Amino acid sequence: MKAATVSLRQSTEARQAEMVQAVLALAARQEPASITTTHIAHEVGLSQGAVFRHFPNKQAIWLNVAEWLEATLLPLVQTAAKSSSDPLENLSNIFRAHLQFVQENPGVPRFIFHELQQPADSPVKQQVAGMLQGYSGILIRVLQQAKAQGLVLPTLDERSAATLFIGSIQGLVMQAMLIGSCAAIQPLIPGVWNLYCRAIREEPNA
Repeated sequence: MKAATVSLRQSTEARQAEMVQAVLALAARQEPASITTTHIAHEVGLSQGAVFRHFPNKQAIWLNVAEWLEATLLPLVQTAAKSSSDPLENLSNIFRAHLQFVQENPGVPRFIFHELQQPADSPVKQQVAGMLQGYSGILIRVLQQAKAQGLVLPTLDERSAATLFIGSIQGLVMQAMLIGSCAAIQPLIPGVWNLYCRAIREEPNA
């Protein structure tokens, strides 16, 4: 392969990565629905025509963002899920790793919420939904390990517990979006986590 071809491919991949980060940076400041290719071009210092040399259309950019999200978040979750021999500690590590990821990438929740609210079943929405399904699968496996070790309720519904886990994170993220600061929710994290642990470890009142 000629050096010029390799250089061009690297340049394209680098520009695509820049535009993915531009979309997320813009999503942290404005509604994703209002982001245009003109906004993206301005964010990365390119002309609008240059944007379309790297992506055929806006939908392709959005799909690349969703692919980046899955390729970045799921490995973090998988690593945390195997970080110790204690499944409950692993769940705690997943919880905190996810919230740290959101703090470092505040545009991610807006992007996800925007796509999941779309009525059409687009490739981008399918990608995001598939990522969340994979995330849930990781949680279910950790919860099954916790049940096997007698650390949670023997009657625990792992799928429901995984849904509650993700919902707890989403609730904290929504609070951060309302407050306008991810750092402001830090004092709430231990309390929410303790409530989740109690929900999966204690029998409900009759």
